[in-house]
Amino acid sequence: MDYRRTYLKDLLAGTAGTRADAYGWVKTRRDSKEVSFVQMNDGSCFADLQVVIPHGTLPDETLKKVTTGACVRFSGELVASQGGGQSIELRADEVEIFGPADAQTYPLQKKGASWEFLREIAHLRARGNTFGAVFRVRARASYAIHKFFNDRGFHNIHTPIITASDCEGAGSMFGVSTLIDATSPHNPSATLKSKDFKDDFFGKPAFLTVSGQLEAETLALALTNVYTFGPTFRAENSNTSRHLSEFWMIEPEMAFCDLEGDMNLAEEFLKEVIQDVMDHCRPDLEFFNQRIEPELLQTLDHVVSSPFERVTYTQAIDWLLQSGESFENAVEWGMDLQSEHERWLTEKKVGRPVILTDYPKDIKAFYMRLNDDNKTVRAMDVLAPRIGEIIGGSQREERLDVLERRIVEMGLPKEAYWWYLDLRKFGSAPHSGFGLGFERLLMYVTGMKNIRDVIPYFRAPQQADF
Repeated sequence: MDYRRTYLKDLLAGTAGTRADAYGWVKTRRDSKEVSFVQMNDGSCFADLQVVIPHGTLPDETLKKVTTGACVRFSGELVASQGGGQSIELRADEVEIFGPADAQTYPLQKKGASWEFLREIAHLRARGNTFGAVFRVRARASYAIHKFFNDRGFHNIHTPIITASDCEGAGSMFGVSTLIDATSPHNPSATLKSKDFKDDFFGKPAFLTVSGQLEAETLALALTNVYTFGPTFRAENSNTSRHLSEFWMIEPEMAFCDLEGDMNLAEEFLKEVIQDVMDHCRPDLEFFNQRIEPELLQTLDHVVSSPFERVTYTQAIDWLLQSGESFENAVEWGMDLQSEHERWLTEKKVGRPVILTDYPKDIKAFYMRLNDDNKTVRAMDVLAPRIGEIIGGSQREERLDVLERRIVEMGLPKEAYWWYLDLRKFGSAPHSGFGLGFERLLMYVTGMKNIRDVIPYFRAPQQADF
């Protein structure tokens, strides 16, 4: 056996009359007097391969082990299919069972299961149609992201997962410590070895990163165009369908780039990645269009082909105030827009993605460039129909005195950002960037309604299984 073997997606595009081996997992087996039909899949494509086993070809005791969930290899001849739903099938005369499965206790049965139950068997759910499609789309989108930046001369960098600084200034961070006295990871009575951080591994408080942006800026001011694509962590107690405690972020940073250039890159990025997935995962998206989100393909086509509307935050607030809508959250200048406001702007007012710019400084991070009005910053959020905010970015503050003042205004310890301030002392330059949560993008592309269903193993409050 070798990884270079022929996969089911290739067999399904093969020619009748050739002999082939098919490896994969059994979805169903049904028997008639003359023949048995097996549906199998190896995850390489959405479509299943139908295996036809004429009666008497295999011993009955062997055939009984070909049950739902079993891992097998069938050998036989590819023939033109006599039934509907597929053009080619495998007429098997040999089977090898690598791993049997008890059909009575196998959790993934043909009948439907709830989303919550499937999350409880996350180690098996990728074998089903929905999650097989989700993770193929995830893999392709990841490739498309790297290709997008590589084609534009960006350098892929790897920023720290363990950090001593809080990029967002929000304080929702997971601590990293060796002061917990645990004889095993499952010890329920762990105690602290010490209460002094000087005794800890790093000699001071350390945390899991909420963003690689600040470190990426340091590389951008040496390599010009860089991007990160890695895991980030938020210790927010947000047990919702749109939040995870561990998720993946794409964060480009560009020297000699202003907010306009940042918006241009964000729009190009979304359009190209979505188009790539549409080109290479069409059967998966057609499934989502039929079973998960009606008119998904139409929506994605519209996003790719339409120019994004660019509107200031102040203009958007005026639109919301004049809308006549009864929003659950009252609208006023200075507020942080809620999902209902973002969806109204994209779905009812504009009818396509919107890029909002120039937000009030008090609701944005310290590193965003202050506008001349001293009230707003050069920030931008990309809002998409159906999901709301999908990208957040800004032109970064390159002026040392302004940045120092903003850090103090936000109540942050200036000494913790000494290295970040050095960038403004030694060869500062205008620069910009943005962040996109990969799972939010996947929700948009697939139509899946819960962010826990677009990542293999989700992490959320009270949820750290597997």
